[in-house]
Amino acid sequence: MTNEVTRVFSPAGISSFFEICEKTPNGKPILDLEKVGARGGGFGLQKGVLTEVSAMEAEKNNASIFINGNRAPEAKTTKTVLNMFLEKVEKKYEIIIKHKVEIPIGTGFGTSAGGALTTGMALAKILNLNLTYNQIGKIAHKAEIKCKTGLGTVGPLMIGGCILTIEPGAPGISIIDRIPLSGEHVIVSGVIKPIPTKYILNSEKKRQAVNRWGKKTLDQILLEPSVENFMNCSLKFAEKTGFMTTNTRKLVKIAKKAGAIGAAQNMVGEAVHALTLQKNAENIVAAFEKVLPKEKIIVSKIDFQGARLL
Repeated sequence: MTNEVTRVFSPAGISSFFEICEKTPNGKPILDLEKVGARGGGFGLQKGVLTEVSAMEAEKNNASIFINGNRAPEAKTTKTVLNMFLEKVEKKYEIIIKHKVEIPIGTGFGTSAGGALTTGMALAKILNLNLTYNQIGKIAHKAEIKCKTGLGTVGPLMIGGCILTIEPGAPGISIIDRIPLSGEHVIVSGVIKPIPTKYILNSEKKRQAVNRWGKKTLDQILLEPSVENFMNCSLKFAEKTGFMTTNTRKLVKIAKKAGAIGAAQNMVGEAVHALTLQKNAENIVAAFEKVLPKEKIIVSKIDFQGARLL
């Protein structure tokens, strides 16, 4: 077998609000990882994760993972996906996985889900495993849950647009809807700093607030599924759950003053995403530049296609 290279792209996924779904109605933990997940909503972005995977047959399995050119032994979600795929084949491989991440990591852009999904799609092709899109998505979803890097971002990354996850679970189990948007819509994000997802997932008090308000937020959006209402309800979610910081509150105010349709906080990160029309994006960028360095401002069109082989 020659050294085959496969490239896959996944949009980044901004989560605007969420509800953690990992217990049965009577409070028992759900043991089937495919049924664990989140309800919530957010956006797929045209900036995202580009993954290149190469494999050669070898005496024993060995893998190197790189993120933006640097070795990344900490990329545990990608590693988990890789191990789940290697269990499906008899042969052994020397595998190199290179992630090029176009958005900040750990600030609520779904980079670990993007990395997991692109790795899965590339490996399925390279290892000649005939799997459907949802079958690959299920593996990436389980890896994310296992590694506590996310709850339900994989499914939305497979679809793109302005996403509403109505029922939780892995791709093929969850129910995902969208609020229609035009290609003229743009997201302008201002990033301050990361908030590790697992701290949120490990705090019982935070989880209760998230679940109480996550459910209400989805219900309120479904009563009037417009992007304006989506953004307003998501902002309220950040306020009510206590995620909002002085910095993010300030950025939201700046974005709205500059003409954004709405702005909310990334879940989970000290970062804000403002929805606007392309013709107004520069106004928001200029307003953000007064308080943030250029490299902390991300402008992206919305991706309507989802993760794909290149």
